[in-house]
Amino acid sequence: MFEIVAFYLFSILTIVMFSITVFTNNSLYALSSLAAGMIFISAFFFLLDADFLGAVQIVVYTGAVMALYAFGMMFFDALSVVKEKVNNPKLVFLLSGVAALIIVLIFVAPIVTSNVEAQYPVHPEWGNSQDVGVVLFTKYLIPFEVAAVMLLVAMIGGIILAGKKMDTSYSELSEEEIDLLESQEVEKDSK
Repeated sequence: MFEIVAFYLFSILTIVMFSITVFTNNSLYALSSLAAGMIFISAFFFLLDADFLGAVQIVVYTGAVMALYAFGMMFFDALSVVKEKVNNPKLVFLLSGVAALIIVLIFVAPIVTSNVEAQYPVHPEWGNSQDVGVVLFTKYLIPFEVAAVMLLVAMIGGIILAGKKMDTSYSELSEEEIDLLESQEVEKDSK
């Protein structure tokens, strides 16, 4: 009975938090509700007795990834309106569709192929983390590597976008020039 109540409670809380993330215009609210939603997802792992995955969900996603998002937010002016100009929208749509199809096929392939099995069966005496490692690096190695590449591409894309939005590069300026720019910005804000 406890598991059912906890499942429905965490399901509702997770959906509410991710809905706030999607529908809010305030980036700070979106970031906070995204972190809360990820913590609520870890509760599902704890309910399923996958303590290692629950701890990894909290430490990696809620900790490290949210810190990465927070640093990314500092690079962007969240109040400004971004206008995109796509020269060839059909090509972008086609490439996005092909990429999405490939990703879905890569993630579905281990599930569909029933003859692919992990090299080692699950051993209760090993513990949860060792079983996860064995299955992750045998049967699910390709989706794991694809997820790592996707995170790397997203990080590089964020760095490139952050660099394009900056009017001046502070790394190329001297301290006097930086102070002069900051004083000019203060004067603009005071007017």
